[in-house]
Amino acid sequence: MLAIIRVITLFVYFIGINIVLFLIFLTRPFHRNNVHLAGQCYSTMTRIMGLKIELRVSRKVDSEQNYVFTANHQNSYDILTISKAALPGVVTVGKKSIKWIPIFGVIYWLSANIMIDRKNTGSARNTLNETLDKMNEKKLSIWFFPEGTRSYGRGLLKFKTGAFRLALEAKKAIVPVCASEMHNKIKFNRWNNGTVIVEVMDPIDLPEGLSAKQLAAHVHSIMAKKIAQLNIEAEKLDNT
Repeated sequence: MLAIIRVITLFVYFIGINIVLFLIFLTRPFHRNNVHLAGQCYSTMTRIMGLKIELRVSRKVDSEQNYVFTANHQNSYDILTISKAALPGVVTVGKKSIKWIPIFGVIYWLSANIMIDRKNTGSARNTLNETLDKMNEKKLSIWFFPEGTRSYGRGLLKFKTGAFRLALEAKKAIVPVCASEMHNKIKFNRWNNGTVIVEVMDPIDLPEGLSAKQLAAHVHSIMAKKIAQLNIEAEKLDNT
């Protein structure tokens, strides 16, 4: 019974959020803070799911600077959990096909997110160059899921190099965003689904002499250690 009530409530609430966001974004299409607003709105849905989000943001992240954010990509719940960490001035890089998703796709497009065609290597490279121009022109931070796909409990997958090539070309620090394990955490018939810890880490200045591939491996190591730490902390919170 609880699961049925939750599903219905989530559906109605999700439609309501998207209607509100759509109306707001129509009045300010492609605004630099649209992704931040959407993330804050979507994250409120976790309350219906019996899930608590503990957000930690490093004080070293300067709101006057722009960065390349790299986040772990676990499952479809990311839109409700790790999205809460999308700070003002952040936009994401996603697949072009997203814009064809009913309702959400239009919201994603109006949020000024940057869309790439991963099937067309040349187009993707051109898009990264355009991303660099937009990043500098509008003083945007760019959010990547460098795994390129959802991990579904397989741990932190190997990173693709696009985010790190952009960071090197833009000469911008990388800010890792890590969320504790979500795989099989949510059960709709369970009242309390525990805590997910999301941490926006200290900016990582670019080490000299590293290629994009080496930088990806360096950041991957840092994030893997942090996620393991957050998993332990979240488990302790769930057991208290």
